[in-house]
Amino acid sequence: MTVVVTSAGLVSSLGDTPASFHQALCEGRSGQGPVDHFDCDRLPRADAFPIADFSPREHLGPGNLRALDRTSRLATCGVQKALDAGTWGDNGAREGLGLVLGTMFGSIRTISEFDRRCLEAGPQYVKPLDFANSVINAAAGQAAIWHRLPGINATLTGGPMAGLQAIGYGADRIRRGRSRSLLAGGAEELSFEASFGFTRAGQVADDGAPRPFSDTGEGFLLGEGAAFLVLEEGAAAGRRGAAPLAEVRGQGNAFDASRGEHAERAVATATRAIGLALEEAGLAAGDIAAVFGGASGWRPGDQCEADALARIFGARVPVTAIKALVGECLGASGGLQAVAALETLRTGQLPGTPGTTDAMAGLDVPSTARALDRPENLLITAAGFDGNHYALILGRAT
Repeated sequence: MTVVVTSAGLVSSLGDTPASFHQALCEGRSGQGPVDHFDCDRLPRADAFPIADFSPREHLGPGNLRALDRTSRLATCGVQKALDAGTWGDNGAREGLGLVLGTMFGSIRTISEFDRRCLEAGPQYVKPLDFANSVINAAAGQAAIWHRLPGINATLTGGPMAGLQAIGYGADRIRRGRSRSLLAGGAEELSFEASFGFTRAGQVADDGAPRPFSDTGEGFLLGEGAAFLVLEEGAAAGRRGAAPLAEVRGQGNAFDASRGEHAERAVATATRAIGLALEEAGLAAGDIAAVFGGASGWRPGDQCEADALARIFGARVPVTAIKALVGECLGASGGLQAVAALETLRTGQLPGTPGTTDAMAGLDVPSTARALDRPENLLITAAGFDGNHYALILGRAT
């Protein structure tokens, strides 16, 4: 059974349509800038990749937004954009339409504020509206309520790979006949809590911009956003009159229990995930036109991914890492990568990776955009901080 992508939508630091987002990436524009929606005084730097002047009203119109925190607003806006880009009505056309959302921390800012107020001021002073958002699946639930989505409502929490996992899980449901159509992707807010935690872990860049796949990389900077694909069974999409943008052809997932501490085992695990995706798609390494890598500028993770890609593709396949321009968006990253890949299939333009010159493992990592000759299959990869590796293949619709 063929699973096709019929529309996509996003909100990001570089735009809120797939075309504008991809164009910004190809032009090498960066979403890096000052953070103004939380206090950065206790952080070593006050810049990241925020969505500047984020205005949910622009996307959602009138309605009561009080129940939605920042993560839920990002997710709800991303879903709105994906629906707007497709041929979905408000009522009957959405019958059975579900939502699978990937995130790492969910509404971490709301959860922290709720707990802090409860401990400092007392339980009677907490905000009741915050309580509804203090669970990891709040954003998916809030988005489905807002858009009246009656199908499956699921949340995956696979760290930076959660958005890709959501797309793969959604595609599996459709192939097995458990869903006819659904939205799949990820959402993540930029928060003080996550910024502080990754800073203490030594993974945030001390200065400058992140340099993925570079031996001189000092770490990543966090970003935020939401991005979703509408997935449908191919024949059903045809009956609905929806033109497919791409096909979900294969996926692979593998886990390294050493959490990357054993270098060879980590590389073998990443290699296995990619191999499983190729096997499910019925493709060989030579069938992949380009790779959208999950590298963020954090050297241990980037090196593992680079070695795995070099082991399978050598320097034959160009590799790009959009986190150089949008930051490490955690659960939203996979959805953003997938939207960029869709646009590369459509336009033949592969975004570059500014700031990366001598790439790890001899990979071909262009610093500026590169034209591809009618790409048929693109590989998207992601890695978690706990040893999780994921790979997804999108192909040109037939």
